[in-house]
Formats: sequence, structure tokens, C-alpha cells
Amino acid sequence: MAQLNSCTRRPVPGIMAATVVIGLAVAACGVVARVEVAGASMAPALLPGDRLLVLRWPRLVARWPAPGEVIAVRDPRQPARVLVKRVGSVDRLRGTIEVLGDQASASTDSRTFGPVPRSLVMGRAMYRYAPPGRVGSGPWYPGYDRPDGEPAGRFGSDPAGPSDATEGKA
Repeated sequence: MAQLNSCTRRPVPGIMAATVVIGLAVAACGVVARVEVAGASMAPALLPGDRLLVLRWPRLVARWPAPGEVIAVRDPRQPARVLVKRVGSVDRLRGTIEVLGDQASASTDSRTFGPVPRSLVMGRAMYRYAPPGRVGSGPWYPGYDRPDGEPAGRFGSDPAGPSDATEGKA
């Protein structure tokens, strides 16, 4: 017999099973992608080995990402390669997005290959699910971990690292 939760009077295993089924359905529909950060261009906000859930919506209903948001984007030179970058600016007239790493000197981004077409954007990074000590939801703005709480300046203005990513198998 299932144990009852005192607050809802519903079987706890049923709720857990429903959550698992919904999660699997969302993953199977391709609304969520898993991405692993492979480089240091987004440090200290995102580090190599951080694993992110990326929310991707159908192109017709997706809103444009806003400057400062962290997104997963396909490298325009090697579409199989996924990059995790911050949106620097958006040009709706041209249909392009400037993507920048927080560490300019170590980042492969729009400073190297120019603005990217919106069609290459996989989605917004919404949640870091690993490693265990760094779990949490975004946004991860530049300098979020600084003691004074001040952002690091214009996106991509700090020196240091490439944040390539590998797409996880959902």
C-alpha cells in the first residue's frame, strides 16, 4: 500500500511517477537539451564540466534572447559543435545575434566569426544540474560571484577562456 502524504492525502509514489513521466515526455519532445560546458570562456559564471539544461522552443513561438542571457548556439563554422555564450546584442532586422564569452582572450565567439543567424540558437540555458556543488538556475551574469556584487562590465570585456560545449544525449 502506498504511503500517504499528510498535506495532500495523495500517494507519494504516484506523484513521483507522474513527475518522471512528464520529464521523459518533455525530453522526448526535444523541448529540453543537455549541454556540457567544455571550455573556460564563461568563467567564473560557468566552468568546464558544468552541465546545463537548455530550454528550446519551436522557432515560430520562441522569443528573441535578450542581451546578457546565456544561450547554447551552434558554431557557424562547425555546426556539430555547440557553444555556450552570453548574448551581447541582437539585430532583429538582420536576424542575427552577437554571442560573447565572458573571458574575451580565451573565447571563440562573434569577435572571431561575427554575428550568428538566429536559426543557430539552440535555446536558453536555464538550469545547471551538475556538478553537485554548483547546481542552480540562471541567469549567470558576469561577476555574479564577486563579493561586491558588481557585474564585470560589458559582456565579454574580461580577459581569459573558450567555452565550447558538448551536447548531451537526452
